[in-house]
Amino acid sequence: MIKPLDTFLSEIDAAPWPLRSSATDYPADWFIQPHSHNKHQLIYAIQGVMVVHSAMNQWTVPPSRGIWMPCGQVHAIRCVGALKMRSVFVRPDIAPDLPLESKAVSISALLSELIQASIGITESYAPDSREGRVMSLILDELKTLPTLPLHLPQPADRRIQGICAALQQDPSDGSTLADWSARLGLDEKTIQRLFQKGTGMTFGQWRQQARLLLALERIALGEKIIDVAGQLGYESPSAFTTMFKKQFGITPSNFFK
Repeated sequence: MIKPLDTFLSEIDAAPWPLRSSATDYPADWFIQPHSHNKHQLIYAIQGVMVVHSAMNQWTVPPSRGIWMPCGQVHAIRCVGALKMRSVFVRPDIAPDLPLESKAVSISALLSELIQASIGITESYAPDSREGRVMSLILDELKTLPTLPLHLPQPADRRIQGICAALQQDPSDGSTLADWSARLGLDEKTIQRLFQKGTGMTFGQWRQQARLLLALERIALGEKIIDVAGQLGYESPSAFTTMFKKQFGITPSNFFK
């Protein structure tokens, strides 16, 4: 049974323990409303895909990857497929050297096993006990989390937001800058400048990232690579695979292994 969000938040935020893990399973298409914690959180799914929103940012997080969410950061989560979420909450004062920016991260096999082992540990463990050593190792691993390119920044400019929304609704849309310029009555250079200012990416880079992150969702749900490539506007599966490997360093077929 899923606890009401308010109940869960009050339990997490009021608890005095320095570090604790939790496990919650969500059904497909569940949406966790915007909220924040007074503790840092590592959000990690052992099954399913999370789409995490925070301020002007979005991350698509497949299994065996995670999101580091510092305390105070308001975020919402959309579950793609049934989701088995595991979280680690850390009181900020016990580790001032932990990251203070939100980011997608890689979860090592060691950290995954440590999190699984820590789920049943209560706050009453002694520091020199097995439980205490497990928690200490988790803290060590959290300090070395590698950042992953699963981030899709969201622009503040409403005109560019319109382009981004259209591209996410129809990722196969091959409209050029000239096409968007005609539709919006904006100079091409102005659109490119607004994209760079609002997202740190060019129009082409943003569209490519949006397509690849959507591909992660669909492949995780079991869709075939050949179908995903066509739906996202790639000329061929090989063209999609090449771009995927260039961005993520691994082929789509191996990404989820």
